[in-house]
Amino acid sequence: MISTAVWGTGNVGRLAIRAVDAHPALELAAVIVHDPGKAGRDAGDLAGLGRDLGVAATRDADAVLGARPGAVVYAASGDVRPDDALADIVRAVRAGAVVVTPALYALYDQRGAPPETRDPVLAAVKEGGGSLFVSGVDPGWGNDVLPLLVSGLGTTVDVVRCQEIFDYSTYDQPDSVRYLVGMGQPMDYEPPMLAPTVPSMVWGGQVRLMARALGVELDEVRETVDRRPLDAAVTTPSMGEFEAGTQGAVRFEVQGVVDGEPRIVIEHVTRIHASCAPDWPVPPGGGDGAHRVVIEGVPRIEVTVEATDETGNRAAGGNATAVGRLVSAIDWLVDAEPGLYDALDVPLRPAAGRLGRRRP
Repeated sequence: MISTAVWGTGNVGRLAIRAVDAHPALELAAVIVHDPGKAGRDAGDLAGLGRDLGVAATRDADAVLGARPGAVVYAASGDVRPDDALADIVRAVRAGAVVVTPALYALYDQRGAPPETRDPVLAAVKEGGGSLFVSGVDPGWGNDVLPLLVSGLGTTVDVVRCQEIFDYSTYDQPDSVRYLVGMGQPMDYEPPMLAPTVPSMVWGGQVRLMARALGVELDEVRETVDRRPLDAAVTTPSMGEFEAGTQGAVRFEVQGVVDGEPRIVIEHVTRIHASCAPDWPVPPGGGDGAHRVVIEGVPRIEVTVEATDETGNRAAGGNATAVGRLVSAIDWLVDAEPGLYDALDVPLRPAAGRLGRRRP
């Protein structure tokens, strides 16, 4: 069994605890929290499992890393604290752990990452013998291994398009939805996630990763952003009221341009209510969300993935699949040479030993 620590217990961390607990090759050894109110609570309670796991959360990251866990799922945010997240991850790699995380956007395409991000990780790998694999929660597999797999089924390929389509009316993350993405804000408010260069900073690495796999040179990575106001006020189950005239929907693309044409596209279509921007793409059959890969060419290929959690929430279900991708990579990484890995290096494997298996 690979002793595994989960660092952070937000949306990603709660899912990571569940995934580690369910994996037959992993043993949950520790949970690291920042909030003093979470310290001492059982991991099963923090993950909403309805049962104890016998692991009490701690704020002492040094003690956890000093115990030399085999792996660390780094689930703390890197959105607004990228330098701190990098420092934490470097500490864990230097302690000899295999680390998996969605927190460092720059390392989605680790070969093209800036030296100030890549070099400290490589130094930690050399010093401590650990490894690092970074993949997104939007979800990463929807912007790398899935489109690349499906592209291989085509005779000719003109455009590879990855879409995330979500209605966030049931998503209980008011800070992210209202302020980071800007839902419910005046139309002259500039959401941090949509500020110029930010979409490319976050998703450009995945565009470059796909370009490398497809053997094409990019002229540039560019972005487009469109926003729509709400025609009428709406009330959501989790986040309350959003007023008419405020932002109700966002559509943006991060485009990999080849020979002057956008050929590799990551597109997000996000609404706070289904009534806003009805002419934009919607999940097939309705519902609150889906991930879609479209290969424009001959033949035209479209694959839609709809994941739901136990409550039926598709946003949480999508996050769970992304966390599953990361956690399922741990035992492969433990067997591999120490190093810095990306999605083209780490295979997506069957759920060996997990079919029909639930821990009591």
